[in-house]
Amino acid sequence: MIEPDASTDDLLEMAEQAPNLTYFAFAKDAVRQPAPAPTQASVGQLPQVLAGRYQLEGLLGAGGMGTVYRARDLLHEQYGEPSPYVAIKVLGEDVAAAPDASALLYSEFALTRHVRHDNVLRLYTFEVDQDSQLAFISMELMRGLTLDKLLCERPGGLPWDQLREIALPLLDALVCAHDCGVLHGDIKPSNVMLCDEGVRLFDFGLGQSEEGVLDGLPQLSRSRFNAWTPGYAAPELLDGQALTSRADLFAVACVLYELAEGKHPFQRVPSNLAQAQGLHLRLRAPRHLPWYCWPALRAALSLDPQARSITAHQLRQAWHSRWAGARHWLGHVQVRRG
Repeated sequence: MIEPDASTDDLLEMAEQAPNLTYFAFAKDAVRQPAPAPTQASVGQLPQVLAGRYQLEGLLGAGGMGTVYRARDLLHEQYGEPSPYVAIKVLGEDVAAAPDASALLYSEFALTRHVRHDNVLRLYTFEVDQDSQLAFISMELMRGLTLDKLLCERPGGLPWDQLREIALPLLDALVCAHDCGVLHGDIKPSNVMLCDEGVRLFDFGLGQSEEGVLDGLPQLSRSRFNAWTPGYAAPELLDGQALTSRADLFAVACVLYELAEGKHPFQRVPSNLAQAQGLHLRLRAPRHLPWYCWPALRAALSLDPQARSITAHQLRQAWHSRWAGARHWLGHVQVRRG
């Protein structure tokens, strides 16, 4: 059995206590549906080798819903692959107790695979270990620094040249996802990594497809599943409304603001409470952000979802071109104010 340096239970407990990480809660349903696929064995009882192929070597991290391990692909190693390492994601023990747990894990796999972009984490396979009936995802092993750790190292924010190198690929990934009809649902600094190969957006575990896209996938039941990250979730999500592309825009705008200023735009107060406290009235342009980027970012940070009409493509355009974005969004703001 694999014995990581820190226990999974300890990491999950830390994740639940951290204000900027995903939290989750299951409520009992009056009617339970049978599981459509096998669910995970106990996290503490993981076999050392999954599906006769992936040898688990250590714990990489754990969040509110899943646990990720470093593994060696024995099949690829057998055929001479010089770097046969992958990451393996399984569901957390509490989440795996739900009857549709493995279906939710497959949904994450299908959504991520549907978004084919260089700045989105590459997933390889979804499999079920025959002996343990453990569902898991194999994916690329990322080596780098997540944005939450970068922000700890750069508390004053990033200068524009460095900020732009992160912001544009991240927005490219989000534009691609939305163009593919996929909503992420949990954009936050810890779900974006700077790798040797560039920026990677990952963890579509709370994502869902828009109507008419991947219709056969299971959808999260919002009546019994609540997993938004309070510091980055749009206020309408925290108030129980459905996930939309506008909610993704709010989350990515919070991340971009934090990278530019070194501080969260709403002091990491849940956005529905930030609105009640009037924190949105105190927003100022971040110190490292060029003036022509601010109107679009400010629109994306609106706490009113109806006022947050900007798209990921428009936000990306505003940050990419000094004049194209500024002219459009300055005009847009003037028209709305009139």
